Parts: sequence; structure tokens; C-alpha cells
Amino acid sequence: MAESFNATSTTDDVLAGVDLRGKRVLVTGVSAGLGVETARALAAHGAHVVGAARDLAKAERATAHVRAAAAHGGGLDLIELDLAALASVRACANALHATGKPFDLVVANAGVMASPFGHTADGFETQFGTNHLGHFVLVNRIAALMRPGSRLVSLASSGHRFADVDLDDPNFDHTPYDPFVAYGRSKTANILFAVEFDRRHKDRGVRATAVHPGGIRTELARYMDPAHLQAMIDGINADLAAEGRPPFAWKTIPQGAATSVWAGIVAPAAEVGGRYCENCHVSEVVADRKISVMSEGVRPYALDPEHARALWAKSEDMVGETF
Repeated sequence: MAESFNATSTTDDVLAGVDLRGKRVLVTGVSAGLGVETARALAAHGAHVVGAARDLAKAERATAHVRAAAAHGGGLDLIELDLAALASVRACANALHATGKPFDLVVANAGVMASPFGHTADGFETQFGTNHLGHFVLVNRIAALMRPGSRLVSLASSGHRFADVDLDDPNFDHTPYDPFVAYGRSKTANILFAVEFDRRHKDRGVRATAVHPGGIRTELARYMDPAHLQAMIDGINADLAAEGRPPFAWKTIPQGAATSVWAGIVAPAAEVGGRYCENCHVSEVVADRKISVMSEGVRPYALDPEHARALWAKSEDMVGETF
């Protein structure tokens, strides 16, 4: 590639000189943080963004500047989507189909992290149900709207290293609940979903990739006690020091959203399809050594194609739909 980017690159750096006029993009989670910034950056370069959010009033307030920043014919529409209720997910997909308008990019950005034990409206463990199953149904239901050359970007996390998916007990019916194990399972699922979606759709020119945005101060951490969060950062810094690396530093929101727009717009499709990306590049697979949660690298189980197919089948069984 002519231009290289890194952990400090912003959305504006990545999209410098890029003209997105005529492109149509769906971004979930546009009521705060990365979703809002992703929408802003794309609309500012001419894309028409459809932003999905559970709380439309909150999303309207959060995205006022997105419309103001839109240029070259870009714009923003909002649509209601509660990923923790499949009735809402299906209604959203139906409304998108009703327009008949295709997409060039879908950014599955919304999610929750380290929430207390609970269940979605359909009885799924909250994090797996919201982060994975909600997007699984939405994206599959609108896959026909993704035209050749389009991409899916699935927001994952280095937190996938906390845990692999558990296909025998996805709802913690028999396993003691741990908020970060549950988060890890859901983020591994986000990667595996991208792997299998890419395999199923690449022959028609539609690719999928998973991205880790980095550590950013957003509403995602709303369930975390500040003292617990600081203790985690202290542990991360100890691990980084052992690796001979500098201490952890928070990314800004434009830096955090940069990998999403890089993988969705700028990077060669063949380079990122079926892969896991962070800091605006494809990550290496790390199997045989300990890595801190803020170091780079993806675990092999998150990219395993057989594992991805098994998760797909389990997900279809759980939601009662075959795609």
C-alpha cells in the first residue's frame, strides 16, 4: 500500500483524499463513542450513513455534528435497533429491505462490555446475545443488500483472549458467570462470525473482517468500577513492562475508529478478508506465548475456520433461523 497507518492514525488520516460520494454505509451503535465518530468520518467524505441505535433520541443528540460535518452529498439517517431483542433486530432488517437500497459497507460496531449477569429479551446471556447474536441475525438478514465489492467490519477486541466461545454452554447455564469471560466469548464470536461470513460471501465479491479498535475511554466501560479498571491497567502495564514495552496509553476516539474505516474502505479487500486487524494493519496469529491484553496479536481459535462453521450452526440453532 502506498500509505501506511498505525496506532496513532485517526479516521481523518486514514480517509485523507478519499471520496465516498455515492457510497451507502450502515453503522450500528451511533449514540456514542466509536459509532458516532465512524459515522462522522464517513459522512464527511461523502457517504450516506444509516446509523442504528436503541435510543433514537440519544442518537439524535449525539449525531447532530455528524450532519453538520457531512460534505459532498453525504448525510445521516437513523433507524431503531435494539440488539438485545431479536424482534427489534428483525424489524430493523425489514425496514432496511423495504427501502431497497444497497450497502457498500456494514460496520457492526454496537456492543456491551463486562455487564452484570443477565439475559436478553430472548433469553440469551446479555453479552453473547447482544454482541454476537443480535448482529448475526441483522447482518445475515440484510446480506442480500450488500452489493458486490461491499464489506462487513465486525468490531471485536483484544478481549477475545479472555475466552474462547463455549458452544456447549453459551448462556452460562452450567458455568459460573464472569463478566470478562462472557465478554471474551462474545468478542471471539465476533471474529469467528467475520471469518465464516467472509467464506460464505467472498465468491460474490463481499468480504468481512474483524477489528480491534484499541483501548478508548467510551461508554463501553460503564459497568466497570473505576478502581477495578485502574487495577486492570496496572496489571496491563506490568505485563507490558515485562515485554519491554512502554506503558499503556488510551487512544482518542478518532484513533479508535480509524481501524474500522481503514479495514472497511482503504485496505485491499484480499488483505483483510477473513482476518483480524488492529492499529490499521492485519494482526499476527500468536499461539505460543503470553501476551498482555493491550499487546498486538490474535489467538488461533478466533480464526479457526472449523470453529467458525460450528459457531454459525450453533447460532442458527439458538436464533431459530437458517442463513
